[in-house]
Amino acid sequence: MTDEPIDIGVLGYRFMGKAHANALDRLPMFFEDAPETNRHTVIGRDEAALADAAETLGFDHTATDWRDVVEEVDAFYNLGPNHLHVEPSVAALEAGTPVLCEKPLAPTLAGAERLRDAAAAADVPAGCAFNYRFVPAIRYAKRLIDDGELGEIRQVRGRYLQDWLSDPEAPWSWRNDEELAGSGALGDLGAHTIDLARFLVGDRVGEAASVSGHLQTFTEERPVEGGDGETRPVTVDDAYSAQVEYDSGATATFEASRVTEGHKNDHTITVHGSQGSLRFSLERLNELEVMTGDARGYETVLVTDEDDPYIEHWWPPGHVIGWEHTFVHENYEFLRSVAGTDEFLPSFDDGYEIQRVLDAVERSDAEGVRVDLD
Repeated sequence: MTDEPIDIGVLGYRFMGKAHANALDRLPMFFEDAPETNRHTVIGRDEAALADAAETLGFDHTATDWRDVVEEVDAFYNLGPNHLHVEPSVAALEAGTPVLCEKPLAPTLAGAERLRDAAAAADVPAGCAFNYRFVPAIRYAKRLIDDGELGEIRQVRGRYLQDWLSDPEAPWSWRNDEELAGSGALGDLGAHTIDLARFLVGDRVGEAASVSGHLQTFTEERPVEGGDGETRPVTVDDAYSAQVEYDSGATATFEASRVTEGHKNDHTITVHGSQGSLRFSLERLNELEVMTGDARGYETVLVTDEDDPYIEHWWPPGHVIGWEHTFVHENYEFLRSVAGTDEFLPSFDDGYEIQRVLDAVERSDAEGVRVDLD
């Protein structure tokens, strides 16, 4: 472990760039044992926008080509669009630079396999940024499941509903293009839910054994922002649903939509076992609903006690935390792995396993059959 600051290079400076820069700001304030960091370089295409972003987000340098950066920093954050996940991340790993890559790991299964293999060969930390694993209530839920409080796991239900594309006049973006994004609601939202289920119950039910999936696109083209009536085709799904059977025989039902009116960021997961159940909603992320033993219904647990995961770093008991804190926890764990303290999970191997399920959902929809995953 080194005492030198970790120089960080970041590809992308908009939504995820801001989330991670904010997390790096918070770390030394609340996590005394966090490695010291230096926001070295932010990478993008627009030099003027880059200069503004560097000033706002606290980076020392800017670059318009990731190739000039991956060998010059101690850690590389790939927060770019999905189609930029593979090449820069592989190059960084081949240079011996640890990588934190946003989800989904890649637009395609072949890309995810390439990243998994590059990470295995590099022998440096390579993490896939499934930030919802770092919600204290989710960690609390996993502890209950691992301790056997729910008994044999039988069913999982997960949904992720948003409404930001409900309006057919909402402008086209890269997230509506298969070449750039890989998939729509499936990869954007479903990846989170499928990973969360695997994180919570994977040790008890095994991997996904078979998948049946359906994809649906409701708006076939969208206007180009500032394009004077120009439109572009939508080549990804607006919504998906899937049924999964795990190795143990346990089942799961997943769905996600970006066109669900009245739902802003409704990520909910429920786990049912032979002796109890639990339910989590991102819109009430400090709470976990639990039913175990002889209880006749769910008890709502406020996961804000000092001995709850990560909470000792924040406020007095009972004071809630927010969505942005998941990135603080994620960065804390990843940077500790870069410093040589702990292993970071989820790994690129985990990201690849989620991509296998996403790919199976797409194949099931295309072929109209249930898909077995060997």
